[in-house]
Amino acid sequence: MANHERRRALVLVALAAVLANASWFSATAIVPALEDDWHLTSTGAAWLVIVVQVGFVIGSVGGAVLNLPDRLQARWLIAGSAVVAGVSNVGLLMAHGLALALPIRFLVGVALAGVYAPAVRLVATHFERGRGVATGVVVGALTLGSGTPHLVRGLGHIPWQSTIGVTSGLAVLGAVSVWTVRPGPVAVPTPPLDVGAAARALAREQPLRLATMGYLGHMWELYALWSWLSAFFVAAQVHSNPGSLETGTVTFLAIGVAGLLGAVVAGRLADRLGRTAITSAAMLLSAACCLVSPLIYGAALPILVATMLVWGAAVIADSAQFSAAVTELAEPRYAGSVLALQLALGFTLTIVSIRLVPVAVDVAGWRYALLPLAIGPLLGTVAMLRLRRLPAALALADGRR
Repeated sequence: MANHERRRALVLVALAAVLANASWFSATAIVPALEDDWHLTSTGAAWLVIVVQVGFVIGSVGGAVLNLPDRLQARWLIAGSAVVAGVSNVGLLMAHGLALALPIRFLVGVALAGVYAPAVRLVATHFERGRGVATGVVVGALTLGSGTPHLVRGLGHIPWQSTIGVTSGLAVLGAVSVWTVRPGPVAVPTPPLDVGAAARALAREQPLRLATMGYLGHMWELYALWSWLSAFFVAAQVHSNPGSLETGTVTFLAIGVAGLLGAVVAGRLADRLGRTAITSAAMLLSAACCLVSPLIYGAALPILVATMLVWGAAVIADSAQFSAAVTELAEPRYAGSVLALQLALGFTLTIVSIRLVPVAVDVAGWRYALLPLAIGPLLGTVAMLRLRRLPAALALADGRR
């Protein structure tokens, strides 16, 4: 019965993550249409992405300071946040330009901060063993949700308003999915409010700092790639394979499907081989994809698509393991708050890397625009290998480091 309950909890939380996160890249997926309807510039398109990151950072910092992932029932926090994300996102239908669109997208980001950390925290209470793969399922679900708007756009030439309507409705359905999921057997009592708990943990505990540095390296690449992968693919097709494949479908396969598989497979391997080993391997592979991106830009279409699929799997494969590591290294009572602060720091960094890519395009063109993203995972690998040498790393993955 216990196994049935924890599997049920995992499925429902993962479903909520898929549905709620569909609103994250809903505006990014419709940028080509907004360029026509709103006369949107490349700078405006970048801000449509960045402002969600800013909102997520503000929401995550607020959650960390107020200990919301540790002090509130996770199902209530996730459900309420999913509803706010969906309702905010549908407000884009009333916008006619960035003046209204940017604050709407900011609210979506704030709301989604109430989904990520609480979802990981909730699943961790059901999985003391096998936490890596369970967390991988949740993060893979978030990834699948992030790619969903591209799938909706890839179904045909539908109005951009339909993409917003569908993704907003999915977010509200996510609230229904998670409503019945209660904390698992390894949940800890609700702690007292301690606004400095998360910051003190990162400041004082070297293992948590190194895990966070690894996460920052990962995040430098992740959202910049997700945000600009479809544009890179379009530019590469124009260069050598004009108009031969639907961009939305390929982007969904790379971000959503390959990403989901990468997160789940890496989670299973991390539980067996160790978190630091698998995160390092994943970051080295994604860095290699960054470094070969100028070569695949002019390559035949099968090589281009295959590399994008591998890249989509590798770039997210390590993400869940950083979250799992926090739940294993931090004081259990405030692990959710530490995770929220780690997320806030990571998403703050993405604002820089997302904005960097269009600058690189202006300087060197799309062929070389993704090269600077390799810096993050390479430095992140160094941090995780340093963590691997510490005695505290034995707390990871039942001693497998």
